[in-house]
Amino acid sequence: MIPFQQIDASWTLFLDRDGVINIEKENSYIFHYGEFVFYEGVPEALRRCAAVFGHIVIVTNQRGVGKGMMTAGDLQDIHEKMVAEIELAGGRISRIYYADSLDDAHPLRKPQPGMAHAAQRDLPGVDFARSIMVGNNLSDMEFGRNAGMYTAFLTTTSPEQPLPHPAIDMAFPSLADFAKHL
Repeated sequence: MIPFQQIDASWTLFLDRDGVINIEKENSYIFHYGEFVFYEGVPEALRRCAAVFGHIVIVTNQRGVGKGMMTAGDLQDIHEKMVAEIELAGGRISRIYYADSLDDAHPLRKPQPGMAHAAQRDLPGVDFARSIMVGNNLSDMEFGRNAGMYTAFLTTTSPEQPLPHPAIDMAFPSLADFAKHL
C-alpha cells in the first residue's frame, strides 16, 4: 500500500508519459504535438499532484528517436507544449528524462533505474523511499521497484493485468483517479 497520508513536499512523483499523461498510440509513437492528446482530467490531476509533491518527474522510453523516426528536437517540442498546458492548468513538471536507446539493457531505459538516478543527481531531496512511480506497463513498475519506490499501476492500456502483482503496490483506472487519493 502507498502511504498517501504521509505524502508531502518531501516526496517525488515519477510518471511515465504515454498511457499515463496522454493517450498512447498503439504500436507507434507520438511524432508531433498534433498527435498528443491528454487523458481526461490529467492537467487537473497534475495541479493536485503539484500541490502535494515536491518534485514531479516524467521518465519515458522514446525509441522513436533512437530509430530515427523523429528527432530529439521533435520530442522536445512535444514536451515543451505539454508542459505549457500542464502549467496553464496550475500543474508543474520538475524535469523530463527520456531514453531513446534501442538496447533494452541500456542503463537509462526502463526498467533499469538510470533515469531515476539522474533525477536524484539533478534535483535536491529526491529520496526513492519517498517516491512513487506511476505507469501503465510492468516495465514502469519494475523501474520503480529497481529504484526502491512505491508503485502505482494505471490500467489505461492493460486492463487485463492480473492483480495482485509483486511489482505493483496499488492500481488505479487513471492518473485522475490516483490524484483523488492525495
